[in-house]
Amino acid sequence: MDTQPNGIILQISGLNTFYGKAQILFNLRFKIDQGEIVVLLGRNGAGKTTTFKSIMGIVPPKSGKITYKGVSIEKLQPFKTCALGLGYVPEDRRIFARLTILENLEVGKQPVRQGYEAWTPERLFELFPNLAERRNQAGGTLSGGEQQMLTIARTLMGNPEMIILDEPSEGLAPVIVDELADTIQKLKNEGVSILLAEQNLNFARFICDRAYILYQGSICHESTINELSDEAYEKYCAL
Repeated sequence: MDTQPNGIILQISGLNTFYGKAQILFNLRFKIDQGEIVVLLGRNGAGKTTTFKSIMGIVPPKSGKITYKGVSIEKLQPFKTCALGLGYVPEDRRIFARLTILENLEVGKQPVRQGYEAWTPERLFELFPNLAERRNQAGGTLSGGEQQMLTIARTLMGNPEMIILDEPSEGLAPVIVDELADTIQKLKNEGVSILLAEQNLNFARFICDRAYILYQGSICHESTINELSDEAYEKYCAL
């Protein structure tokens, strides 16, 4: 399945999602182009994680359309969405603490996609040197930054064409955040499209192409990352 002629890899249209009777997302609309890094900004509770869970089928939307590579996925179960080439790195990481790094990577393995070089443990260890040194170490003994890298690496073992990252820099030391930014740029150079939620504006400005601001479940701002003003960020995102 190729991307659509206009280069859009993921498109969200009129999305409405509820938790019980409480509506969280309201007529949500945005898109990601092939090869882009796009950030979804917003305060805690704005609906960023719900957006990601709706895309992945973890919290199915009540109405609206989600199109990935020209295929409607809003009614698919999460494993089917992943099988199409859409990877998800949740905020809470969810590694297998008792498994080694190598075993964690093996859990995420999926068939290679036509036209893409397969992600292998050795290739990932080049991308994440810290993991290479600890490949036989249990995941639960890793630092927070190393666990974040392992979660991303495990997702890449599924050979996705696009990944969703939920607050990837949260709680990480500045030096690890810098390493993570470099890694995300390398993934873009590999042709991976990326959608992320982020509170760290400097981090977002360093790696992203475009930005959307989510406010009370709706998109209230859209621009290139260079056009995003401090005033807009302060108004809708600052805690």
